[in-house]
Amino acid sequence: MTPAARAAGPAAPVLALTFNAFVWGVSWWPFRQFEAAGLHPLWATATIYTLVLAVLTLWRRGVWTTLLRTPSLWVLVLASGTTNAAFNWGVTVGDVVRVVLLFYLMPLWALLLARLLLGERLSALALLRIGLALAGAAVVLWPAGGGWPWPRTLAEVLGVVGGFTFALNNVWLRHEAHRPDAARATAMFLGGALVAAVAAGLLTLAGDVRTPPAPAAGWTAGVVAMAGLFVCANLALQYGAARLRASVTAVVMLVEVVFAAASAAALGAGVLDARLVLGGALIVAAALLSTKDRGAAG
Repeated sequence: MTPAARAAGPAAPVLALTFNAFVWGVSWWPFRQFEAAGLHPLWATATIYTLVLAVLTLWRRGVWTTLLRTPSLWVLVLASGTTNAAFNWGVTVGDVVRVVLLFYLMPLWALLLARLLLGERLSALALLRIGLALAGAAVVLWPAGGGWPWPRTLAEVLGVVGGFTFALNNVWLRHEAHRPDAARATAMFLGGALVAAVAAGLLTLAGDVRTPPAPAAGWTAGVVAMAGLFVCANLALQYGAARLRASVTAVVMLVEVVFAAASAAALGAGVLDARLVLGGALIVAAALLSTKDRGAAG
């Protein structure tokens, strides 16, 4: 952290991270409006990130050269793209609270992927986090009529898949930390456009997803607004994460769960019962314990 950043104090970075968490925590609502207008969340995601990518290309024309010459950055393309497609689709078609909680199994997958891809050792605290996360997932997924706690709906599967690929995205960002920031950002935005577009196109050809409607003032303006919000949220994340310890960043980002749960409960897109609260508490506890790891102190 630079002296200037220290002098600025923590309030602005915390507010920036909170803004990022708010945007993602309530993003389910505009995606449901797009769906109601006939624009499937996959097509909406592809359109939003294509706009973002166009702006980034105009701003930094040279970023494509680095991306095309660096095969390892394409892991970010796939991971980030799958994360966005899965999350946006999941919160559109399922119970928002359940999807967000399953998405936040991400620290569990991050531990396992860091062990596999980066060779990091699993400490006793890490094993405790794994146990808490698995217990929380079991409570959230346990069917009322009995049986194994597996994802049983498309939305639940998308929540788990999105969390896994988000973990892969974060682990691979550390792996590629020596690359220019703009190149990594381009890879992630390209993924958001490319993966969603390919998935939407294939599902449309199969007849499982509707063809995008003709442009209309309402949803077109909404897509442009969401593109702007996602750019601002990304900038806010980079600003806040660069000025706070990783342990503080991790805690603040968990506010997304609160924003998602509160907005979904208020607008009838999710149900909070005792079992969901217990499972969510275990998952959040596992995430909070990540702040105690030696690598989180940065």
